[in-house]
Amino acid sequence: MVPDERAPENIEPDDKDKVMAAFGGKKGLIDSGIPTVFFLITFNVTKELRTALIAALAISALLTIIRLLKRETLQHSLGGLIGVLISAWFANRSGNAIDAFVPKLLTNLGYGTVYLIANLAGWPILGLVLGPILGEDLHWRKDPARKAAYILAGWLWVGMFFLRLLVQLPLYLSDQLNLLGTINLLMGYPLFFATGYGTWLILKSVPTAKPRT
Repeated sequence: MVPDERAPENIEPDDKDKVMAAFGGKKGLIDSGIPTVFFLITFNVTKELRTALIAALAISALLTIIRLLKRETLQHSLGGLIGVLISAWFANRSGNAIDAFVPKLLTNLGYGTVYLIANLAGWPILGLVLGPILGEDLHWRKDPARKAAYILAGWLWVGMFFLRLLVQLPLYLSDQLNLLGTINLLMGYPLFFATGYGTWLILKSVPTAKPRT
């Protein structure tokens, strides 16, 4: 009989932070969410699209500088800044403020599709991303229970991305800017943390596939 190469212990408690950090964590969500708030407030006060875009870009750049000065990772703040730049380009190009949300709609469609295809192919994105972070690399591929856990958790993310799209696309098509912006924020922070926590609950219930040393 071939000995089980899995480590007998379940996922370690501090790995919860690693799981959340892999998807941006609290700071990543702040860096992506705050510019949206400034954009909506500025646009409603001034009714000037360009002013609102400049405000969003300025706060995003400021957050990036703060991360740099505090010597924190720039991955998510730079990602947020690039996202704001792309959103500003879409809105400025059309002259319609609501088009600033087009990139987020496309992002949810793209990520949802990738997670869906990867799950169906038996190569869940979560396993590819979290495997190395949790020290099991691709050993989970040979562990049916662990692989099933990654796939199950992956369906949570598929659901999150497509639920956002299902709710927000009609608001975009009906040109409801403020409602779309509000829903976008509500389905950003709370839904992300709920999905991340659900992922943690699923993964911690199955022993990791770390090889014995």
